[in-house]
Amino acid sequence: MTDIPRLEDLETHLGDLSGRRIFVRTDFNVPLDESGTIIDDFRIRAALPTINWLTERGAFVVCGSHLGRPKGVPDPRYAMGAVRARLAELAPGVELIENLRFDPGETGNSADFVGQLIDRIDGYVNDAFGASHRAHASIVGPPQHVPSAMGRLLEKEVDVLLGLRNKPKQLFVAVIGGAKVSDKLGVIEALLDIVDEIVIGGAMCFTFFLAQGKQVGASLHELDQVEVCAGLLAKAAALGKTIYLPDDINGLDGEGNFAQFGSRLGEGNIGYDIGPGSAAAFTDVIMDARMVFWNGPMGMFEDERFASGTHTVAQAMADTKAFTVVGGGDSAAALAQFKLEDEVDHVSTGGGASLELLENGDLPGLAALRIGMTT
Repeated sequence: MTDIPRLEDLETHLGDLSGRRIFVRTDFNVPLDESGTIIDDFRIRAALPTINWLTERGAFVVCGSHLGRPKGVPDPRYAMGAVRARLAELAPGVELIENLRFDPGETGNSADFVGQLIDRIDGYVNDAFGASHRAHASIVGPPQHVPSAMGRLLEKEVDVLLGLRNKPKQLFVAVIGGAKVSDKLGVIEALLDIVDEIVIGGAMCFTFFLAQGKQVGASLHELDQVEVCAGLLAKAAALGKTIYLPDDINGLDGEGNFAQFGSRLGEGNIGYDIGPGSAAAFTDVIMDARMVFWNGPMGMFEDERFASGTHTVAQAMADTKAFTVVGGGDSAAALAQFKLEDEVDHVSTGGGASLELLENGDLPGLAALRIGMTT
């Protein structure tokens, strides 16, 4: 988006950044283990290009981020201590304030909280792509009051994802998984107008099975979305697009034993992963593509019994010659689990944000930066 100010524009507006206090909204919502130790510092490292650019010019950087869902009250489980310690190792001298969501004004977009955030601040940088689909105080508030820009991470995310949306290459394939189809209906419908083929995996496939008149046993499904799925299948057919669904399923039988099924599951059977035949078929689709976007696992990959489908798709993403983009969230976690995160072209730091940007072409955080230019 050429109409959104970038870091260089901030320097142009403020002049010499030496000694200037710059508030950088980062997304340090990193996974922690039960002891509070950081499991993966990817999101912290992803902010370093922006932080380093500012500090190299003498700016004093104050970072702010949320961590978990503390619901507007301080919660020691989500305190920023571990994140602050890691940031100090990677970027000495950079300040990190306490969890933004410890204050209800963050999610409530309180003007008073915005005022606290920008007190004694000369400029603002949004580098929190993973939170930019939220109209929260730290995302949409500062651009109304101080010179603002998007950081390097946000800039790259926007350039890559809008490149998929606005300049797709044939053959463009979207691989969509996860538990609930209701969470991704909007993006699936939007993608039908952009992509050539869609691969559906994860538990959401069972609602599509019902739309085809198939039995799903005791597998997770959403009865209130069956007609919507039927409509998506009909729309795809009308557009000449293909929606691929699994032909076989791995799961548990009625007695709790591991079992393999076809695409019709009898009473008591539960599906937890796509089967080997479907994994091979999905691999073929990905290998033939020129551009692939993947969001959502093919099954309950945290359980090694049901990890093979997601692992196979992740490996295909690594092996294909297509331009590959992984839409954050569980897909990024799966790549990390299988040690394939360096084998794809772009791993987004925001699952929900990447889906919303592909669906709508804009985000509240981006709109705020544009509006801020005129205030």
